[in-house]
Amino acid sequence: MARDLKNFLDKLESIKNSLSEEINKITTSSELDQIRIKFLGRKGELAKVMKGLPHLPKEYKPEAGKVANKIKNVITNLIEQKQLELEEQGAKRGQIDITLPGREQFIGSLHPITITIQEICSVFKSLGFEIVTGPEIETDFYNFEALNIPKDHPARDMQDTLYISENILLRTHTSPLQVRTMLKTTPPVAAIAPGKVYRRDSDLTHSPMFHQIEGFLVDKDVNMGDLRGTLTYFVQHIFSSDTKVRFRPSFFPFTEPSAEVDISCVICNGSGFVNGSPCRVCKQTGWVEILGCGLIDPEVFKAVSYDPEKYSGFAFGLGVERVAMLKYGINDLRIFFENDIRFLNQFTDFPV
Repeated sequence: MARDLKNFLDKLESIKNSLSEEINKITTSSELDQIRIKFLGRKGELAKVMKGLPHLPKEYKPEAGKVANKIKNVITNLIEQKQLELEEQGAKRGQIDITLPGREQFIGSLHPITITIQEICSVFKSLGFEIVTGPEIETDFYNFEALNIPKDHPARDMQDTLYISENILLRTHTSPLQVRTMLKTTPPVAAIAPGKVYRRDSDLTHSPMFHQIEGFLVDKDVNMGDLRGTLTYFVQHIFSSDTKVRFRPSFFPFTEPSAEVDISCVICNGSGFVNGSPCRVCKQTGWVEILGCGLIDPEVFKAVSYDPEKYSGFAFGLGVERVAMLKYGINDLRIFFENDIRFLNQFTDFPV
């Protein structure tokens, strides 16, 4: 029985020796492919020997299998080393082996969130707004107190904040950049602040991290009419000129008066129905809430040393994911962050 094992191992060793002799004669990749098939193919030399493994006594099979795997690895490494050697020789001669398969060129694209941010910023830049950026880790002063949200203010319950320490947190909105910009700029000033924000929330329409754009304008004699005109212009350029806009009274600590802006549903065109069925996006109302806004509260001006008797202004904030969901007809926020290439490939033809 030991003789059967010896014969099996000798055959494996013979295969390795034969390969070592033949591979030294190889001069092209096509010849190397033939060698690979001869020794490692389904009907190759190694496969023929391995057919004898099931016939060995049970106690010899582990050792035989172990040696067979070792020989296979040796053969594979020798072939790979020869391939590299041939490529290096070809490069030195300035030759290209036309038998090698070509490499497919993968063309990337911008993420739909990035596309949406760029489109929004482009609209406001055309109106004279500048783009400002700032830290994602904020102090309580910039994120809350300077925006008329003191520590005991009930509005803090509206935002599930992620605190790092008592006074350090992950910003819950990009509104702190309103304060930071006004502290180092004298009116007139108009800016938008795109960026990531963080809240303790996660479901079909909410994410712990999402993107927001804060916008504000400060000058003399700014009023609600200026705000309405600016946001109507923005909405109709992002969606379509037929999109209707309405303002509803609301409450935000840093604006007074405050409003929420609705647009006619882009899915059902404001009818409340899609193909005879109730529209799930607007819940048959024909309207979809898209952003919050208002005239900047005088208390915010006091925090940045602006004279509220001399200056007035408006501010607004919108969620980029919400705009993208409406713009592209997406019903689950989480798909933006799953990195599914099938989803992302749909945006390769979008303008950037």
